Amino acid sequence: MNSHHVTPAGKTRGRGLKLPFAGEPGANNAITDVAGVEVGVTTLISGHGKLVVGQGPVRTGVTAILPRGRDKAQIPCAAGTYSLNGNGEMTGTIWIEESGELQTPITITNTNSCGIARDTTSRWLFGKAGNVQDWGLPVAAETFDGDLNDINGFHVTAEHVIQALGGARGGAIEQGSVGGGTGMICYDFKGGNGTASRVVKVAGRSYTVGALVQSNFGQRPECTILGVPVGPHLAGDELRGKPAGSIIVIIATDAPLEAHQLKRLARRVPIGLARTGGLGHNSSGDIFLAFSTANEEAFTTPPNQLRRLEAVATGDIDPLFEATVEATEEAIIDSMIANETMVGRDGNTSIALPHDRLIDVMKKYGRM
Repeated sequence: MNSHHVTPAGKTRGRGLKLPFAGEPGANNAITDVAGVEVGVTTLISGHGKLVVGQGPVRTGVTAILPRGRDKAQIPCAAGTYSLNGNGEMTGTIWIEESGELQTPITITNTNSCGIARDTTSRWLFGKAGNVQDWGLPVAAETFDGDLNDINGFHVTAEHVIQALGGARGGAIEQGSVGGGTGMICYDFKGGNGTASRVVKVAGRSYTVGALVQSNFGQRPECTILGVPVGPHLAGDELRGKPAGSIIVIIATDAPLEAHQLKRLARRVPIGLARTGGLGHNSSGDIFLAFSTANEEAFTTPPNQLRRLEAVATGDIDPLFEATVEATEEAIIDSMIANETMVGRDGNTSIALPHDRLIDVMKKYGRM
């Protein structure tokens, strides 16, 4: 099975439709192509019909990203963040801005479950053998899934968060309506989780950049795929029909970068977002984080000793910018393509991006 073309569950990806994405992807075309990065999901789907708060229908979940994997969860990474539009939440970013370090796993879920995801991450970390840190400011992010999910029923529990953290792994990862992306909508198609990666040369060395998105933003007429105005050609069946929602994007790389350089990568994410038609609407929380898994030895240096870090020279960073833009763009598109129509609360239906009609439009514009 070619993981560039299909997900582990057999869902077709953009490259499986032969969309001509630029750049060279990693082995799985996923954020986990950055060595050490692990991703876990807990997906909650139950109930049908009329909304009964506290009972369902439930269409939600949790996504967990462990920058250095479970066995090295306590080892920080250099990191930087950026908010294109702040109508959303990503906890822990003030300390990242202050320290330049990501010191915890990352969880992504629905708006009303952001707090329990954050708190449970602390509980999970403190319970790990060998953890000597007695405090933490975990990163937890959210987007709103209330169009399909009983979001005020608070169905995500601490056990669900622990399941996502404990089940994180490398390799090919599932996309679409899984984990925190389960109930999300993108350009009024079914959205959710998407991922992609790029391998680039920097100063003669090969590095990987990976992106994972939880896409829940945009209006149908704005949807653009590889420069083609797809949205206007695929009008109809819009559920949300308004400029609402959000997107969380996590960028990982094994390139040795300092915190301010990673902030620069995070600031390139909106370019990939814009390539798909994103505008950063007022009611959209568009929040991004980039981290580097390099310099592990420096981040384990004991107190009272000098750290020694490597870093890419400022003038050599452009290939990493390009990789960030390309991986973000493809991850967003895959979050829609590797997906299926979902019926949620009150019979609300989010239509999956139709592959056959998409191909017809792309051919019409000479892109395939």
